[in-house]
Amino acid sequence: MRGCLLYIPLLFGPSLHGQPPPGYYDQAAGLTGTALLEAFNDIISGHTVLPNNALWAAFELTDSKDDGSVWDMYSDDPASTPAYTYQFVTDQCGTYDSEGDCFNREHSFPQSWYGSLTPMSTDLFHLYPTDAWVNQQRGNWPYGKVTSPDWTSINGSKRGPCAWPGCTGTVFEPIDAYKGDLARSYFYMLTRYLPQLDQWTSPMMASGELSEWAESLLLSWHTIDPVSPKEIERNNTVFALQHNRNPYIDQPELVYAIWGPEAGIYGTSIAPPRIWAHGDVLVVDLEREVPWAFVRVMDLSGRMVMAAALTEERSEHALNLAPGAYVVVVITRDLVSTTSIIH
Repeated sequence: MRGCLLYIPLLFGPSLHGQPPPGYYDQAAGLTGTALLEAFNDIISGHTVLPNNALWAAFELTDSKDDGSVWDMYSDDPASTPAYTYQFVTDQCGTYDSEGDCFNREHSFPQSWYGSLTPMSTDLFHLYPTDAWVNQQRGNWPYGKVTSPDWTSINGSKRGPCAWPGCTGTVFEPIDAYKGDLARSYFYMLTRYLPQLDQWTSPMMASGELSEWAESLLLSWHTIDPVSPKEIERNNTVFALQHNRNPYIDQPELVYAIWGPEAGIYGTSIAPPRIWAHGDVLVVDLEREVPWAFVRVMDLSGRMVMAAALTEERSEHALNLAPGAYVVVVITRDLVSTTSIIH
């Protein structure tokens, strides 16, 4: 839901994450809600459209690990050594009949949702090199939460019935390490192609916007998996090729200025949660049931130092932080609450 979001100025400061050129986001400064979304659309539209046959070479620049292998989010395992890796060119598909055979390219936002049209179909911000077999198992299914998978990849990506509140049908769930990457890819697509959204058909959208369950899912993924060095480097490399950027990698806090609570409707009638620090523990008491909620803790530079999904009305979270002042933000479907704590 796009709304007018009340937020503290600290979180709208200069980017601490990417390297946009000076003045790149000037026309979006100070905006929230639909006005911010439209300003971002103006800034990142009109990018240099790559031809289809240029994508394979582009991946060698955008999705290469330090050792030169393919950075495949559907097979990589950041916690250990991946079961298999691919080399550019030599391991590009061809034929395949099992996981680990070869890699092709994944349109994380499936082509059928937008009619396989350009420039969407060659926009690198949602295209990734992935294992062909895992890509096939994902198919055109939306992303979601899976607790009873009917298929699981070697690295733990899953397909099966959706277990996220409000979501039904078959979905695909990547591993936690890359959920934020894919959520920010989706926020980019919904921004870059804003004028076309009402013509798209997607199980994650309704009337040209994210459906409520998809919005809460992607906000959750964006929260629990913050922007990584991989994304920052990729954003800069895609910028060199396409001459536009993903603003939600450069300024991830601004996701909440467009999607999420609508403070103008709900902000005056709903009591905020109680938030306090007790020793090395942060306590969040929502004092009511909500469909979904997240907490983020920022230091005074705006850097996120902790994030978690809130699954109970009252929860406790370890604060493994240096002594100092911090800003705590709790986000629910209908409210954003901000407070400061001394740890």
